[in-house]
Amino acid sequence: MRSFTLKVLLLLAGVLTALPAAAQEDPARTVIQRFQQDLLAVMKEAKILGVTGRYQRLQPKIEEAFHLPLMIRVATGSFWRKADKEQQSRLVAAFKRLSISTYANRFDGYSGQVFEIVDQRPGPQKTVLVKTRIVRPGDSPARLTYVVKEFKGQWRIVDILLDDDISELAVRRSEYSRLLKKNGVDALIATLNDKADGLVAQ
Repeated sequence: MRSFTLKVLLLLAGVLTALPAAAQEDPARTVIQRFQQDLLAVMKEAKILGVTGRYQRLQPKIEEAFHLPLMIRVATGSFWRKADKEQQSRLVAAFKRLSISTYANRFDGYSGQVFEIVDQRPGPQKTVLVKTRIVRPGDSPARLTYVVKEFKGQWRIVDILLDDDISELAVRRSEYSRLLKKNGVDALIATLNDKADGLVAQ
């Protein structure tokens, strides 16, 4: 009897130990958790790093978490298909610079913010929607939903829904479309680089 009880306790201990690990292994959620942890670490050292240091620290983290080439391809639509290979390469590079510069500029300090994952559900076109919020002392939480998709075994962020509704990628597509129709791909590349330079300079 004593041996049987011991076996049951050991089995339960094994199950209880395995459950949290299994929950943490969800690939879509893991991408968001890792990115938020990296972002929070940079925020806590923001003043010491300065904007250039934040850019350097965030660059590999953002490139790993986001599928930036796909995002700029979607944001430029038919103009991407009309662009030559050299223009496409410069578009991706400029979009990466602007994306990283935006985070480096925006997350410039830490005052007790907490990142929380609230919910997760299937999204359209084989995506997963990971709903999060940024809890800010003395202010209302900011709500962000990350759109995550698998590419050859790797999960990447492909869009962010602001307040769980407004697609950041759709906003950029609308903004870029006006410039592309008026001045073309090279003008958009120059604009993205100029904006990135301005954000880092600040």
